[in-house]
Amino acid sequence: MGRKSDRNKSKNEKRGHSNDTSNLTRRIVQFLDSNYGEEFNSKQIIKKLEIRDSLSKGAVDSVLSKLLESGHVSKNPRNYYSSTKDPNFIIGTVDYVNPRFAFVIPDDPTQNDGDILVKEADMKQALDGDKVRVMVKPLKGKFGKSEGKILEIIERDRDEFVGRVEISPRFAFVVPDFKKMHKDIFVHRGDLLGAEHNQKVVVKLTEWRDGDKNPTGKVTRVLGQAGLHEVEIHSIMAEFGLPFEYPQEPDAEANAISDKITAKEIKARKDFRDIPTFTIDPADAKDFDDAISYQVLPNGNLEIGVHIADVTHYVRPKTALEKEAYNRATSVYLVDRTIPMLPERLSNGLCSLRPKEDKLTFSCVFEMDKDANVIKHWIGRTVIHSDRRFAYEEAQENIDSQSGDFYSELTLLNNLAKKVRKRRFDHGAVNFETVEVKFKLDEKGTPLGLIVKERKDIHKLIEEFMLLANKYVAEFIFKKGKGTDTFVYRTHDFPDMDRLDTFSGFAKRFGHEFDIENERKISNALNKLMDEIQGKPEQNVLEQLAIRSMAKAKYTTEPKGHFGLAFAHYTHFTSPIRRYPDMMVHRLLDHYLQGGKSPDAEEWEQKCVHSSEREKRAADAERASIKYKQVEFMSLAEEKDYDGIVSGVTEWGVFVEISETKCEGMIRVQDMDDDYYDFDQKNMRLIGSKTKKMITLGDKVKVRVVNTDIDRRTIDLEFADNDGKKPRGRAIR
Repeated sequence: MGRKSDRNKSKNEKRGHSNDTSNLTRRIVQFLDSNYGEEFNSKQIIKKLEIRDSLSKGAVDSVLSKLLESGHVSKNPRNYYSSTKDPNFIIGTVDYVNPRFAFVIPDDPTQNDGDILVKEADMKQALDGDKVRVMVKPLKGKFGKSEGKILEIIERDRDEFVGRVEISPRFAFVVPDFKKMHKDIFVHRGDLLGAEHNQKVVVKLTEWRDGDKNPTGKVTRVLGQAGLHEVEIHSIMAEFGLPFEYPQEPDAEANAISDKITAKEIKARKDFRDIPTFTIDPADAKDFDDAISYQVLPNGNLEIGVHIADVTHYVRPKTALEKEAYNRATSVYLVDRTIPMLPERLSNGLCSLRPKEDKLTFSCVFEMDKDANVIKHWIGRTVIHSDRRFAYEEAQENIDSQSGDFYSELTLLNNLAKKVRKRRFDHGAVNFETVEVKFKLDEKGTPLGLIVKERKDIHKLIEEFMLLANKYVAEFIFKKGKGTDTFVYRTHDFPDMDRLDTFSGFAKRFGHEFDIENERKISNALNKLMDEIQGKPEQNVLEQLAIRSMAKAKYTTEPKGHFGLAFAHYTHFTSPIRRYPDMMVHRLLDHYLQGGKSPDAEEWEQKCVHSSEREKRAADAERASIKYKQVEFMSLAEEKDYDGIVSGVTEWGVFVEISETKCEGMIRVQDMDDDYYDFDQKNMRLIGSKTKKMITLGDKVKVRVVNTDIDRRTIDLEFADNDGKKPRGRAIR
């Protein structure tokens, strides 16, 4: 009996040892596979895997020998081992979330199930926006996401940053403004270009050696003292790579263009100079892209002309003007200035449809009945003479008072626009009326107050006729070539249903039902919701959340539809002074009207991608300039408790939009000392561990401003108690 027991014990020990060896083998293989391209000796493997028991330590060399025999690993002459497995390599773009980790977004979404998480130690000095080659590790991490290791930086997104100089006796650092640049940049004292402590500068990365914690850079431009309006705006321009001045060569080309319109040119165009025509734009506008003409036809129908500045008549291919317009791709509207796509000579002069001047235009002319049905349309090059320049407010006043210049024409056009608009929504267009804020600045740029822009009928009138022209131009080209002719479309994909489902949950927390069960009626459900929230505190938050749940509109040669507008085909034809894609549309349109054949699509698609990227850059810069003024405005605002609404919840903080000023700030979780809060990502809320108090998207709260940081463009808030006691981490319900 004793001998049998000993034999069983021996078998079990062998079996246990076998299991331990199998487990050790698996761990070594996973470790070497996860560190593809690196070599380790047995001692390093023991240390990295934290193997502590002597039996397992003694088995490592034996396991490595067997793995070498089986071909799972290779060994160099110095007895260092590495993986032989072909790893999964993916090309993607870095999204650097915080100093601890980043995500790599694959160029080809089919290559991986979601984005790839990369820890700071595996970043290989990659920065936000860089194009990289990442190795996907064999096992998913604790968050259920693929984890990876960056092996190569294919292309730097940027090598220049804006920041504030901090100088010590022996060296200096530049602290970048860009929130996703998590490394300060070391600068030798001799490379400061005369910059002084606390000044804003542009710094160019010059070196980042392996093993160095921080990159080294060289100051290329001193912007001035941090906090000054002009310096901060220039910082934003430099941060987003926006130009400070117009280059000399294209500017000279623009100034050399004659302002005379020849009789030959007029003869080649349809003449609208005798037909009543006017422009309607913001009061401070100088570049008038579009004009509207109006006349009653002998058959009783109405002829409505949408006339657009003929920019491509002046900006010719292969000129310095064309090259610079393409490079900029769009005008950028910062809080206090415009950075134009075209030189002033063109944007405010030759191309601007100023009153009492003959102007060359590209037009889409509609014959409509009194119910706003389009009977027929014509597209071609024209010459016009604007009789009147209206500001929006003035034109609206003429409609409201039923008096003043062109009041009857404006009223009739407004009635037509309302019918066109209703028909568009009946066909499934989405009605996003986003809240726009404009700052009132003094001569030094200091914000004196803010104005919430109100969209009135006159704004919608212009919008509807521009949309109509864009739609008919796109449909004209699509139908002409049955979808095969190369053209520039503005497309907007159907929204992702998972995102809409999440948004639906948010809307319910505000007490609004948003039914997404019937996919065909998504736009109707959205419009119903948008109508319900008009004028309510949650309007801005829900509008922004709804927009984020939508796909992004883009330029492409693919003739897809536009979900938001409910158009089968759509383009941008109406703003060539400020948008390069509109110039592309004008060129292709004229090419086809002249009987030209379809050009190569790839070249035009590349221009579309470039234009979409430049559009995003402009939007980001515009938001940054508004955020800067919001931070400055709140730094000067009265010290008091503000009503707010929770507009975002993350693991590190609660975002609150202040109802009175429409400014957004954040309460850091680490500053909420009344409880320890856990983040419930699925439901976008924080839950107190002890008290079980919840802070959820949409909660109405009272907050107090505790700090503003213009460099980082952040507003730090804290929850405020109504009775003036010490603020605590809680939601006011």
